[in-house]
Amino acid sequence: MSSGGVVPAQNGGRGGADGRVDPGERRRAGEPQGAPVWQSSRPGSIYDYIKVASFSLGPDGRVDQWSERAAQMLGIPARHALGKDPVEAFVPGEFRETGRRKVSEILDGREWTGLVPYRREEGRAAEGLAEIYVMPAENEDGERGAVCLVVDVRALRGIETDLAAAQAVFGQSPMGFTLFGTDLKLLRVNERFATVFGGPASRYRGGTPHDFLPRPEAERMTVALRRVLETGEPVSEMQLVGQVPGEDDRRRWSVSLYRLHGASGRPIGVAALASDVTGRRRAEREAANARRNLALLNEAGARIGNSLDLETTARTLLDVAVPQFCDLASVDLYQGLLAGDEEQPGMSDGSAELRRVAFASAVSDVPLPGRAPEETPVEPGAVHRYPFNSPCAAALRTAQAQIIPGRESDDGPELGAVVHSTLAVPMVARDTVVGLVQFSRTKGSEPFGERDTALAVELAARAAVCIDNARLYRREHERALILQRSLLPPGDPEAAGLDIACRYLPGTTATEVGGDWFDVIELPGHRTALVVGDVMGRGLRAAVAMGELRTAVRTLALLDLEPAEVLGALDEIARGLGGSGDRGAMARTARSRSGAAPGGPARDRSAARTADLSEVYLATCVYAVYDPITRRCTFANAGHLPPVLVEEGEEALLLDVPPGMPLGVGGEPFEEIEVEVPDGALLALYTDGLVESRHHPLDEGLQAFRRALSDSDRPLEDVCDHVLSALDTSHGEDDIALLMARVHGLPKDAVGDWSLAPEPRSVARARELARDQLTDWGLQALVDTTELLVSELVTNALRHGQGEIRLRLLLDRTLVCEVWDADLAQPRRRRARDTDEGGRGLQLVGLLSERWGSRRTPRGKTVWFELTLPDGNATPVDPAEALLSLF
Repeated sequence: MSSGGVVPAQNGGRGGADGRVDPGERRRAGEPQGAPVWQSSRPGSIYDYIKVASFSLGPDGRVDQWSERAAQMLGIPARHALGKDPVEAFVPGEFRETGRRKVSEILDGREWTGLVPYRREEGRAAEGLAEIYVMPAENEDGERGAVCLVVDVRALRGIETDLAAAQAVFGQSPMGFTLFGTDLKLLRVNERFATVFGGPASRYRGGTPHDFLPRPEAERMTVALRRVLETGEPVSEMQLVGQVPGEDDRRRWSVSLYRLHGASGRPIGVAALASDVTGRRRAEREAANARRNLALLNEAGARIGNSLDLETTARTLLDVAVPQFCDLASVDLYQGLLAGDEEQPGMSDGSAELRRVAFASAVSDVPLPGRAPEETPVEPGAVHRYPFNSPCAAALRTAQAQIIPGRESDDGPELGAVVHSTLAVPMVARDTVVGLVQFSRTKGSEPFGERDTALAVELAARAAVCIDNARLYRREHERALILQRSLLPPGDPEAAGLDIACRYLPGTTATEVGGDWFDVIELPGHRTALVVGDVMGRGLRAAVAMGELRTAVRTLALLDLEPAEVLGALDEIARGLGGSGDRGAMARTARSRSGAAPGGPARDRSAARTADLSEVYLATCVYAVYDPITRRCTFANAGHLPPVLVEEGEEALLLDVPPGMPLGVGGEPFEEIEVEVPDGALLALYTDGLVESRHHPLDEGLQAFRRALSDSDRPLEDVCDHVLSALDTSHGEDDIALLMARVHGLPKDAVGDWSLAPEPRSVARARELARDQLTDWGLQALVDTTELLVSELVTNALRHGQGEIRLRLLLDRTLVCEVWDADLAQPRRRRARDTDEGGRGLQLVGLLSERWGSRRTPRGKTVWFELTLPDGNATPVDPAEALLSLF
């Protein structure tokens, strides 16, 4: 081999144009399918990868041919190589002797293969290493030469490295690696794939996805492989589910597909890289469940317990749980606890009666089915029991959650055909089981696990505390309501000269019991006291305060004091009942409520909260006394809203009654006014709950109230209903008390009124007048008794009184006799001894009359007695028998 060297190759040319003939084109051209044919291959063969070049040596050992590929790969043009001794030209000096010997051997007809270092230019160190394949050849004259094939060793080493790396990646990858051909059949699988599915890797060569995946998943993967092969667009993170031999649990793989190309760019197959994401999927599911559980607990904490109503709290629990946690759910509470019983037989063993208070479903509107086909589903609101041996009874008995798996048997489905898993969770509050909540999941949902059980227990515990709080509140609320209603007048009150209609609407269960009250009190002389009041604050304390003040009002009214005096004495009582507190602030608020300085509901509620926190009894009150004979009504106001008067044909009028200070504040006297009330007029007393709410100001409510009263010609009961329907009375923010009275007075022929001279003969005159008046009224049965009692009262007036004597008889539902004199000394009943000749007059009056008493007047006093009118059944008391009973 002559001197010279081989240079490293660059990326060689592809050869000529692609002249490859498609077999389909041959068939269409009419050529026989099996005929041999010349055709060109596309660039990108193995020779392009290994970079093969060629040149030849003539008989003289010099280069006589130099290929273009040799010029490109070695970087030596043909003009610099042709005619030169390759050893001298390309081989470094230290290797030339060896090179000449090898060239001589080649020209003698021997083949040679070896590594030859080469340089590109003279004087430079060796830059490359070529592997040369030398094959002896002959020309047409029989002279020996050689054909040489040159391969760049660096390219070969690169190919070896790439093959080793590919083999390492393919063979040692922890993920499943598969290669599919263009026919979508497996060309090769790695050891990881074979380890997962069993058997040697060669077993799967030529297989399809149907050989290792379930049919639906295999069809999905086949479609994806075909799409990747046709479009070249890769597929990432395609989820496939299947099973591996020897395992029952399903596995999930994440598969990525991409198309493989040859050196020429033509598709040669599809590579699939699969990783087992079963654990990751499980971890993601657990993380998602944990996030869901935290979100559920957060939502439960925000929503459950916002209401003090049992049913609302139970429904809120189910709204939180369905469908985020389960598909169906129900809440059962012990019937005894709902009824107010602290302990009920059967609660300890779970056999006591329960009431289904709430049910929710995301799949149907039907209640939970029973555990057996013959069991009837429990409807919401129904009272039922759980059998002693049932899981639900066990949960109630042990206070432990029970998981009830759904399973179908020969006798029928245990929990219905649709429900496959149920959690029975007892509701425990303050170490007491108050009920049971059931969470159920239907087919298609995951069965309940340990995390689900813990979450269900937490949800049930939170709801149980809120339900128990609501139960305790309901019990206290009902007791306060019973107390409050027991202090209101029973039935429809009656009064002389008045038609009475009243309404009382307590606040909703979301608000506490208030201190509103009204009363109708009969006073002597057929007069009537109308009272409406409102204790500031709410709850049981307000109801108790209301009862105390109402009792005090009745007691003071029986003393027949003037309205202003009644409120003054009541103010002292309220101040004595309460303690210290910010009376001034609440007094200002109460004055604004009464109309002196209109304010908003916020100030009212602030004052109510202050009153609740203090120990002060503060209340507003209107006290009115109506005299049916004079047709006049006297009003006194303690910080309350003004009364409303509606005369026939006129608009409703707010009476200008001085508001005064609320009861319990003290410091200022009360004023009173007297108003003439004609027959047919309507008088309305009310509390602020009727006209005030957070939705509109007080003035607007008062105007609406006046408009609603403008049409007062209808019956009084209808007027009350119209007022409540016209105003916003459904807000439930406060109690509402409404007292209406239509005035008609006593007719003149129902009153007998005479003046008597202060002389003894007036006694006989009084008896005669009484006898004649009773005869005119047709009350002969009461003549004897009336004459006797009138005689006693007139005699006492002559003996102990002074000035002119006045006798008055009043007929309404009862007969009232009044004797007036100018002396201020009140009569006092005493017990006469057997030897006394007198002192038995008032005893006789008390014995024969229904009731009697005395009251002060502006000019003296009045002593009166009252007789029940005969009804044909009762026998009147014989005066003679009554007189003899005194001795």
